Amino acid sequence: METPFVPFATWILATVDPALVIIAVVLGAKADQFGKVFIAAIAALGLSLLVAWLATRVGLPWPAPVGRELPTLVPVRAVSAFLWALLGYGLGRLLKRGK
Repeated sequence: METPFVPFATWILATVDPALVIIAVVLGAKADQFGKVFIAAIAALGLSLLVAWLATRVGLPWPAPVGRELPTLVPVRAVSAFLWALLGYGLGRLLKRGK
């Protein structure tokens, strides 16, 4: 059995999936406790996978498409979602402190 090869560029595109970044940062900024960052990351992961799958299914060009034959890279996306949500959380706290 041959090990599948996924180019590094695909890994990078999965971490900067536009839907993932936007959803995670917005939900992370709305989190009022650190523990909610994990919930924001899980929600961003699920929603971004759905958006990417729908875009792929319809035939729209997407930076990190999701499909049966395509690499989904869920662990990479999960870590990325947490980091983007953490960034949003930090930005949200910073903006609230400035008020």
